[in-house]
Amino acid sequence: MTDARPHNGGPGSTSSDRNANSRALFSRARRVMPGGVNSPVRAMRSIDREPLFIERASGSTIVDVDGAEFVDYVCSWGPLILGHAQSDVIDAVTRAAAAGSTYGAPTAIEVELAEAIVERVPGLEMIRMTSSGTEAAMSAVRLARAATGRDKILKFAGAYHGHSDSLLVDAGSGLATLAVPGSPGVTRGASEDTIVIAWNDGQALAAACRQHEFAAIIAEPLPANMGLVPPEREFLKQLRQQADDNGALLIFDEVISGFRVAPGGMQELSGVEADLVVLGKIVGGGLPAAAYGGRRSLLELIAPEGDVYQAGTLSGNPLAMAAGLATISQLDADAYAQLASTTQRLDDGLRAAASATDTALSVVSECGLLTVFFADRPPSNYEQAKACDLDAHAAWCRGLLDRGIYAPPSQFEAWFPSLAHDEPTIDATIAAAADAFTEIATR
Repeated sequence: MTDARPHNGGPGSTSSDRNANSRALFSRARRVMPGGVNSPVRAMRSIDREPLFIERASGSTIVDVDGAEFVDYVCSWGPLILGHAQSDVIDAVTRAAAAGSTYGAPTAIEVELAEAIVERVPGLEMIRMTSSGTEAAMSAVRLARAATGRDKILKFAGAYHGHSDSLLVDAGSGLATLAVPGSPGVTRGASEDTIVIAWNDGQALAAACRQHEFAAIIAEPLPANMGLVPPEREFLKQLRQQADDNGALLIFDEVISGFRVAPGGMQELSGVEADLVVLGKIVGGGLPAAAYGGRRSLLELIAPEGDVYQAGTLSGNPLAMAAGLATISQLDADAYAQLASTTQRLDDGLRAAASATDTALSVVSECGLLTVFFADRPPSNYEQAKACDLDAHAAWCRGLLDRGIYAPPSQFEAWFPSLAHDEPTIDATIAAAADAFTEIATR
């Protein structure tokens, strides 16, 4: 691995000129794109700095347009579990592109990827491909409403299931980062059909299910959009039982946790199966792809077998299918053991570095996922996550960037260590984190 510090310009360069290319691009971008970005968190406003503009990447490293190198723990927000520009994925996409980028017709490779997903994920008998997690979650909710004949859904505060209207109510991720409580443009009807309660609150769950008849209870079984906030003991089993008693379908949004924490995601780890599962990120191997699935009797309600309509011009795009299949095929037991070890090494090192400076810190991790909370105790719900020291987190993230470490520029997002992050990279990250802890402790 190269030196973890960014290589900004040559000898004699100054802070005013070493980011000149990024500043110029950002100025141009703001004239033609809202906020200069195509997704809000990329703007880095929560840590009070301008965004990085990336030129290239390889393994665990990204390089911006000014030549600065960073160890990347964003990894495109999760898809790149193998790291950037992994050779097998690049080869698969290159071969697919050489044969044609899109056909708007079925291909063999989408069947192969669907078979691979159904084989690995508990409870899936059929799936439908989409181009984004938002589409998949929205379509799963529509399917649940059609199957039950009900309108209302139950979700959890701080959970982000994409930006469809009914799922934006009290959402986490980018809305939490930007302190946006909802979104203008969402109708009152959409909001009224969405009931929101606190994560990990079994009493609130039971009360809501007594009061309402739900089409679906939708949850991230391992929430990572309020930061990583795992379910408390037995809570996922409570979700399953309450859904059954209510007559609702249970939807697990495993866009982030699917194929990352285990081959079968959190369903495999918890032993709790949902009626419908939403998948994304790793499914496309770094290209736009997602899916939703469940038992055959539900999926056959979707057109053309049934009357529940959902379509997409680029659904099952052969380039994305090739990237997804090339990625998933490499995720064997040895890969998960390596990723778990890498994550734990990072977790242990960050805890030790914070302890050395008496920084109030909690680190929460699962295989391939990690969040740093500036609080004495890890949060168990969204309100507690919002109560952490967000200013300290922002200052620390700026300190990491100054030292060549690109961590998610929001406490409400997870770190995504990959199989490309080796032990020297992790150790260099911990050393940079220790320096940044010292810096904010003495500010």
